[in-house]
Order: sequence, then structure tokens, then C-alpha cells
Amino acid sequence: MIISVANPIYDTVFKYLMEDERIAKTLLSALLKKEVMEVEVRRHEYTNGSRDKISMFRIDFGATVRQEDGSAKLILIELQKTWLETETLRFRQYLGAQYALPENIIKEDNPEGYAIPMITVYLLGHKVGDIDEPVLYVNHKSFDYDGNEVTKGIPDPFVDSLVHDSIIVQIPRLRGKVNNRLDKVLSVFDQSCKDKYNRQVLNIDEALYADDDEMKHIIHRLLSAASDSALRMEMNVEDEYFSAIENRDTAIMLRDEKIKEQDAQLAEQGAQLAEQGAQLAEQGAQLAEQRKALLLSAKAMKEAGISIEQISVMTTLPTEVILSL
Repeated sequence: MIISVANPIYDTVFKYLMEDERIAKTLLSALLKKEVMEVEVRRHEYTNGSRDKISMFRIDFGATVRQEDGSAKLILIELQKTWLETETLRFRQYLGAQYALPENIIKEDNPEGYAIPMITVYLLGHKVGDIDEPVLYVNHKSFDYDGNEVTKGIPDPFVDSLVHDSIIVQIPRLRGKVNNRLDKVLSVFDQSCKDKYNRQVLNIDEALYADDDEMKHIIHRLLSAASDSALRMEMNVEDEYFSAIENRDTAIMLRDEKIKEQDAQLAEQGAQLAEQGAQLAEQGAQLAEQRKALLLSAKAMKEAGISIEQISVMTTLPTEVILSL
């Protein structure tokens, strides 16, 4: 059965989703491809970037992850979501703030002062260049001078304190493909399911999640969001904001196109003027050559004894010019 749920691309709906610890663990486990045993939202948990330029929504988690050997490891997860394209400087600024926080240093059995390992997750409402993969894992590795990967002693807490891995999700690339657990979890963000009359709503086939309790819990949460009047009001505010952004961007695009067209016209006029100048210069050179030949001819006739008056009639040169030859 097709049901209508709130669209989690909206900041207010996404925040409502991630406030549910069970859902946060489900999403983060799918992204990390590891079991997230515990998760807590850290201070400054919900942050929106400057509303005058862009929506930049951020949640910082402390997650205890089960390792392959069964041990537990604490990591930081900085999750950032944006609707629109933005310069990477904004992402780097938030990331730098995390590196600088003293509370992100492991407190116990840590005389060297190692930082808690961090993973950044970017949920993007836009495409990244020509990368077709909807989910991109960017993992760091260590190499020696000759380019050989170093594995002995890796991972190392000192190295992990200074570098981090990233997961980049291109929401527009989620086009109904469900090939693994992560695809299934992210399918609730698939904007191809957006209602054609109301972008605040996704139309989802409930039967696709009938055998998955975690996904049914997510769907139920999104259903609750769709019926929450306060959340709908906040979604309307986001729509108004992005409508203003779209109108501004459209005006800027039209202005830029007009400026580009005017620049092209000016360039064309400049080229025409340059061509005309070249033609005039060429004509001037030709006239100079013709006058030079005419003066030589007049001088030869004068030396041959032809009268000044006759030479003037034949060459159209003034008599004073002929006399000066």
C-alpha cells in the first residue's frame, strides 16, 4: 500500500527522525557498515548554518561501535546535511571546530592526549560533479616514501587523531535502487518518491518494509511527522525560505545571463571596431603609397620641363606642393 510520509530532506523532519535513538542507531549502523551499540547526541547537537545564505544542518554524535574482534570503540560522527550546493569552506569550518574541542580528547588511560577518532557524514541535497555513485566512502590510508601501503601498527591512535574518514551521500542519486542495507535505509530519502503536488511529502510503498522492524519504525516516525501540525508549520517556513532563495538565485542567474549577453555584444562591437580600424589603417597606408607615387610622378614631370600648371591639372596636386618638389 502506498502511504504518504513527511519528507526527511527537510531539516525539521530530519531532526525529528534523529531524535529517536533507535533510528539514529539504524541510520548510523547502515552508513558505517558496523553495529552502533550506543549513540548519544553531543552538545551543540542541532545547528543550522546562516539562514541568509544556506541551510546547513549539523548533528554531532558520540557512537560506540562494535569492532570486528568484538571490542567496543568510541568514535565521533559529525553529520552535516544541506539542501543546496555550498562551498566546502563551511564544512571545513564545522570540522575545525570539532578538532578544537577539548572534550573530544579521550579522558581515560590516555596520557598522550589522543583525540577520539572522527568520521564525517555529508547528506547532500545536490550532486557532486560527475560522480554517479550515490554513496561515496573516502577512507585514509598510510604509505611510505615509495608509495607502499603501511599496515604494521595501523590503526594508530596518534594517526587517527589527526585524520578522518568521510561518507558522502548524494540524495539526488538515490533513484529507487535497493541493493544493500544502506540503500534500504536511505530509500526513505529518495526524492524520486516526492509527491508531484506537495514536496513536503514522499509517497512510499509500505509493503517494501513489511519484513523489517527497523524500517517500519522509521516509516512510523515519518508518518507521525506528517501529521504533526507544528512540524508542518516549520516545513512551511523552510519552503518559504527556499522559495526566496530560489527566486534570488533565479534573479541572479537572469542578471548574469544578461550581463553575459551584454559582454558578448560589447566584445562583438569591439571586434567590429577593431576590424574597421584595421581597414582604415590599411586604406590610410594605401593612400600614403598613392600620394608618394603621385609626388614622384609630379617631380619627374617637373624635371622633364612640363609646366607647373599642367602638372597640377594632371596630378590634382596644388601648385605650391609641386614647386616644393
